[in-house]
Amino acid sequence: MGSQVRVYRQKIKSAQTTKKITKAMELISASRIQKAQQRVAASGPYSRAVTRAVSAVATFSNVDHVLTTEPEVIERAAIVIFSSDRGLAGAFNSNVLREAEELAALLRHQGKDVVYYLVGRKSVGYFKFRKRDAEREWTGGTDNPEFSTAQEIGDAVVSRFLQPASEGGVDEIHIVYNRFVSMMVQVPEVVRLLPLEVVEGVEAPEDNEPLPLYEFEPDAGDVLDALLPVYIESRIFNAMLQSAAAKHAATQKAMKSASDNADKLITTYTRLANNARQSEITQQISEIVGGADALASSKK
Repeated sequence: MGSQVRVYRQKIKSAQTTKKITKAMELISASRIQKAQQRVAASGPYSRAVTRAVSAVATFSNVDHVLTTEPEVIERAAIVIFSSDRGLAGAFNSNVLREAEELAALLRHQGKDVVYYLVGRKSVGYFKFRKRDAEREWTGGTDNPEFSTAQEIGDAVVSRFLQPASEGGVDEIHIVYNRFVSMMVQVPEVVRLLPLEVVEGVEAPEDNEPLPLYEFEPDAGDVLDALLPVYIESRIFNAMLQSAAAKHAATQKAMKSASDNADKLITTYTRLANNARQSEITQQISEIVGGADALASSKK
């Protein structure tokens, strides 16, 4: 009985230590999520303004630009996966990797080759464990994304997109990341980055309202050349910020769940230890009473 009580007490101490760690990580994530949300909100107006500008050029000009023209035959597609550098975030990384695998399966079913660009140590580790190749990798800084990293990713994917398919270029580029919805909900999302699909931007005119007239200087092609790299970088940076905010929220939720589970374990093991201690005391009393009865019987 004594050894059983010691085992329960060791488990209680272990659960209490774990709870201290998970509680601290929960508080750290709670403090970081506020800043991450502010960065996501701050990047929104700039991203929307760039989108409206690109929409205006693409909609109100007749120029055929390589970044906005759908190729007749798509031979190869690239997928950029945004994961985290650290774990302990529940299903955060597994969800985005599963979404990327489903997208890759769909693209292969359509007869397209798939190449990967990986952001975050978890996606890099996932591919290395399965001995799969990736074109480029970016690790470090996923908790606090830097715009320079988004520029580097944008330059890499755009330069590959501009290469002919016969020379190893890609015909379309997709990004897969976790979008921050709320503290409890983070949704994996897939966006086709190139060729450009303008789904937001210029608002439809009211009834009987004439369409606006635009003049582009020096010409629409040069304007697109200047705007589209900025658009790509802003979309990639926004995806990185969304992923960082979603990761902090997922970590906070996972650590809150772990702390609650630790509390349940402590309560359960405390009750079991008390029961074992009570059984030990009862056994000791029974042994004392039995010994006293034996002594009393021997004196008669």
